[in-house]
Amino acid sequence: MTGPATVDLIHRLAADPHASFALIARAGESGSVDSVEILTGPVQDVELLPDIPLHAADGTPREVLALVPYRQVRERGFEAHDDGAPLRCLLIESRASAPMADVLASLPSEPVALTDAGFDIPDAEYADIVRRVITDEIGRGEGANFVIRRDYTAGVDADPRLAALTWFRALLQHERGAYWTFAVITPGHVAVGASPEAHVTAVAGAAGEPSTVTMNPISGTFRHPAGGATVETLSAFLTDTKETEELFMVVDEELKMMSAVCSDGGRITGPHLKEMSRLTHTEYMLRGRSRLDPRDILRETMFAPTVTGSPMQNACAVIRRHETTPRGYYSGVAALFTPRPDGGHDLDAPILIRTAYLVDGRLRVPAGATLVRHSSPEGEVSETHGKAAGVLGAIGAVPRDLPAPAADPDQPTPERRPLAEDPRIAELLASRNARLAPFWLEPQGAEPGPLHGRTALVVDAEDRFTTMLAHQLRHLGLDVTIAHWSTVTDDEVDAAEIVVSGPGPGDPRDEDSPRIARMREVVRRRLQARAPLLAVCLSHQILADRIGVSLAPLASPHQGLQKTVDVFGEAASIGFYNTFTARVLPGVTELTPSETRCGDVGIVEVAAEPTTGDVYALRGRGFASVQGHLESILSRDGMRTLERLVVHAAS
Repeated sequence: MTGPATVDLIHRLAADPHASFALIARAGESGSVDSVEILTGPVQDVELLPDIPLHAADGTPREVLALVPYRQVRERGFEAHDDGAPLRCLLIESRASAPMADVLASLPSEPVALTDAGFDIPDAEYADIVRRVITDEIGRGEGANFVIRRDYTAGVDADPRLAALTWFRALLQHERGAYWTFAVITPGHVAVGASPEAHVTAVAGAAGEPSTVTMNPISGTFRHPAGGATVETLSAFLTDTKETEELFMVVDEELKMMSAVCSDGGRITGPHLKEMSRLTHTEYMLRGRSRLDPRDILRETMFAPTVTGSPMQNACAVIRRHETTPRGYYSGVAALFTPRPDGGHDLDAPILIRTAYLVDGRLRVPAGATLVRHSSPEGEVSETHGKAAGVLGAIGAVPRDLPAPAADPDQPTPERRPLAEDPRIAELLASRNARLAPFWLEPQGAEPGPLHGRTALVVDAEDRFTTMLAHQLRHLGLDVTIAHWSTVTDDEVDAAEIVVSGPGPGDPRDEDSPRIARMREVVRRRLQARAPLLAVCLSHQILADRIGVSLAPLASPHQGLQKTVDVFGEAASIGFYNTFTARVLPGVTELTPSETRCGDVGIVEVAAEPTTGDVYALRGRGFASVQGHLESILSRDGMRTLERLVVHAAS
């Protein structure tokens, strides 16, 4: 498309109050953006993801851009404030691509005035919310991390289309490192953003081959100091425990999703840096292969833990408790479904963050912080300011960052080299993987495992770590079925060759929880029948309580904590996500039948911390249990330890 034609098309779309269209600048493999896609067509709102109309009435595949609001998590049975935000589909009837320079020349540049601007939740009030989440949610075992948002709002007395195109131009000029920079303009609603993060993509392979699915967990936020980031300031960020563990936790959570949609479970590459105008993030790439419909892939990965928390189901409940207003499209996705020759569709879905929304004359820029056990309320307040400023600075709502002054004003400023290219930064990034499980970093072998030919039932207690656990069990040779705690029957529990009673959130002592009660019954039935049982995390605590070992809350939650512990004579580096622990007297390594509540379990071996008595693992006749998550990327020795425990339980 020529320059004049681009200018004419964009001007016509902007002038037509009934036109629906999208402008998208997508980063290529090199990270550079050379062109802008212009998509036009009618709008259709649908109720559910399976309703996204990927085919016309005659069956012809068509391209669709869907704005998926956060409330769609209800499709998975999760909680959400329901604001009625539509699952809005732009049915693309025409598309064009134009050079960046032509598009910039066609867009308005006069600043859009804002009135009554500021955060809807004051800093002090948001800091109080952070404290409550750390104490009342993370401190009580409800999860490892949660993302709580607040909104920067302002009045806009300008034509919404003019404002949208002005902001889109500003983001193209002043924000860098975005995965998608976009403007989506539909009746009554405008969304303009520069999302750094691809939530999920699915790209067709060769004929008959599954699609390659990619997820891009980004976490850890370095707010650039005045004058920009330096190797020294970035190095301090990369060695910060809170920021490192935050990234590992979201990688674990997205691997749960990958294991649910990909037959090969997913493999990690990275870490990398995502350098933007005001912020730098750390990120990994996860890749796997799937034959699922792209709408099913999208549904099973709703939504990114980087903007919700983990475990996902509980995170949604925590968000509903602590966010008093609906999220709208924040933390949802913009999903582009593109037809391919075989009749299917490729999927490209960035997360809807770093996005400005304009509805009924009000600008809204949501920003959230990831709250973990190490969080500082003041630091998280600062993080929301930094994230909102990435958009607000670009569009001129707050002052933009200025480059650092040159050391010699008479010399030209040298071209800025990405900090990731500095050898010291590269070494710090690479060193992170030395802590992680090789199973998820290296190609996974296909040779038969030591338990080949046997079967296992994994009972899900509302933590999709079970999908990763099931994937590892399959590599040990087991034929694995996953069943939810609320649907698994006594007959299924009794008939299973091996039962793996899974992890989950909450207090194992909670007598009012139907989920805890059901997991207790699963453990009881297997112990009573002396049938092979492996109990993990929450179920380990339930098993310990069943045989008479006391339970207690930890002084400080172990959410995303890596420890090297002795597991029955072998040192093992394991990841822990627990707020409660089973506890014996320091030095105890064995319980006799007379010391247990269930005399029929025989002698119970105990692997515990020598000084505190905190129990890391138990094993006895036909059962074994472990407090840590052997499936976590933090469990460097997870596969070896899992094999030992399952073989013991099954022998």
